Amino acid sequence: MSFLEKALGFNPQTMKVKTELIAGATTFLTMSYILAVNPAILATTGMDKGALFTGTAIAAAIATLLLAFMAKLPFAQAPSMGLNAFFAYTLCQAMGYTWQQSLTIMLIEGIIFILITFLNVREMILDSIPLNLRYAISAGIGMFIAFIGLKNAGIIVAKEGTFVGLGAFTPECILGLIAILGSGILMARNVKGSLFYGILAATIIGIPMGVTQMESGWSPVSTPQDISPVFWKFDFDGLMNFNTVIVVFTLLIVNVFDTIGTLVGLSEKTGIVEKNGSIPHVKEAMMSDAIGTTCGAMLGSSTITTYIESASGIAEGGRSGLTSFIVGCLFLLSLFLSPLFLVIPSAATSGALVLVGVLMIDCVKKTNLSDVSEAFPAFITMITMVLCYSIADGICLGILAYVIIKLCTGQFKALNPMLIALSIIFILKFVFE
Repeated sequence: MSFLEKALGFNPQTMKVKTELIAGATTFLTMSYILAVNPAILATTGMDKGALFTGTAIAAAIATLLLAFMAKLPFAQAPSMGLNAFFAYTLCQAMGYTWQQSLTIMLIEGIIFILITFLNVREMILDSIPLNLRYAISAGIGMFIAFIGLKNAGIIVAKEGTFVGLGAFTPECILGLIAILGSGILMARNVKGSLFYGILAATIIGIPMGVTQMESGWSPVSTPQDISPVFWKFDFDGLMNFNTVIVVFTLLIVNVFDTIGTLVGLSEKTGIVEKNGSIPHVKEAMMSDAIGTTCGAMLGSSTITTYIESASGIAEGGRSGLTSFIVGCLFLLSLFLSPLFLVIPSAATSGALVLVGVLMIDCVKKTNLSDVSEAFPAFITMITMVLCYSIADGICLGILAYVIIKLCTGQFKALNPMLIALSIIFILKFVFE
């Protein structure tokens, strides 16, 4: 048995190295927008943007390489779109945690995720949340991410009379519209790496518009940015409270659903799902995710998850861990291209944020909208995430709405002890916070 076969699950009889190399490069190109978007989002908390770029690239590389060797699957991992927004806009802005405290919360969640993966508790957590609410959570996060993209570009702004409204056509706003429309057109034309190309094109267009700021003597290549401003910056003070428990639980719920949903979808595309519906090496994939999240917190990054963009590499023929190994190596190589990604203005990333929202809203078609007792809680989950500017509040209110409406309509069998316990906890949270 060759090294590639033993270490990465590469079968020379049915797979080709060239195909796996192309698949890995395709996946990286498709998801590399995270190198621009993640630092831009997390930097709103006061964290150093250059250090965040380094942390994002290393965390993605570690998680993806772990998945390559542990699970031997052609998937890639990086900081989660949605949970990075949760970190910046819910934890730091809405709830008042410092970014150091928020990193500590991510560390705690990662350690717990390792434990529940090792002990197979994730199935119990997953089974406790109704299927309709799971779809609603994913769709709601998509809406929230899109809203952030529109806000960052100044397309949607605060207005005294109506709370929010359409912003003025400033250069930033116009560039944001170009990024969104450009990314949408590229994706509609099935261009691989459309989000990356959309960001790149908008950044270049932003130079004559004065939005993209480039210093004299700028070069796209440099030594890796110093990670010390965000490395191992944990603060446990002030975390021993009820809100922190709710936050950690919310992170676990979203991470479990996000990871399992993505793994199931990608496994279907690769054709590795067994007849009984089980996925080979799924526990190892979940474990690499959990370890990656823990390492990510140490490196100053938000929660790690498996990326649905891995489907682009699978479409190119990627079938083994060699594909993900290539992706991990390319993330390490990107450390020397930090100036290229850090010069990107937030307006240029708005296209990626809105289009990720478009992809995540796909879950709405899976929701049961014919039964009001199912549709109502799903709707509450989605709309309150956006209007409360909080993923956590959306999940809390959605679960409360589900439990109350099922109790009031006599559908007791739809409930379980964990859901009822969660509802009581959430009520106490809202009463005493």
